[in-house]
Amino acid sequence: MNKVEAIIRSEKLEVVKNALTEAGYVGLNTVNVTGRGNQRGVVHTGRGAQAIEIDMLPKIKLEMVVKSEDTDSVCHIIMDAARTGNIGDGKIFVSPISAVYRVRTGERDEAAL
Repeated sequence: MNKVEAIIRSEKLEVVKNALTEAGYVGLNTVNVTGRGNQRGVVHTGRGAQAIEIDMLPKIKLEMVVKSEDTDSVCHIIMDAARTGNIGDGKIFVSPISAVYRVRTGERDEAAL
């Protein structure tokens, strides 16, 4: 099993969620985050032509735990749905998971997914 953490543009959440659901991957969590990468933020022109730099941009972190054999498929679905082709589209991180428990039933590992 693997944990897939995807940092994506906020406006792409519904598209990504729908693409995952259509492929049969419905379990996920999201967190509102701010961050920066190679984009290093944006510069807005305020009143009086004063430049305002915003270096921490709002993003969504999507988290899922999936079977190991489904990891590449899930990552490709997320990439295809979240891609705009512009800098700031996001990143995906994959980490191994040693155990999963379903609180309600006590099921473990893949049975708990």
